[in-house]
Amino acid sequence: MAAFARVSRLLLANSPRSPLGRFMSDVAHQEAGSARTWKILTFVVALPGVGVCMLNCYLKMQHTHERPEFVPYPHLRIRTKPFPWGDGNKTLFHNPHVNPLPTGYEDDH
Repeated sequence: MAAFARVSRLLLANSPRSPLGRFMSDVAHQEAGSARTWKILTFVVALPGVGVCMLNCYLKMQHTHERPEFVPYPHLRIRTKPFPWGDGNKTLFHNPHVNPLPTGYEDDH
């Protein structure tokens, strides 16, 4: 922003009565107001919003959930070909406590 203000001052110094000079001057004056507006929005809206999101994540983490009972629906967990990693039956980000295999949870076997 400082570079933009310097350029606008140079243009104003060379031709103070030109329409471009007046336009650049107006933009430079508006720039200070918009910077102040964005600074206020950052501290009043963005940072409290991030804080609320962090609090929400923390409270959700504290609340433990029981995993649902496994029901072998025929349209879910279809494996037409094996995955190219591991044993071919587990997804890339497999979690044995949360993600069931087509036959059920691994912990239950």
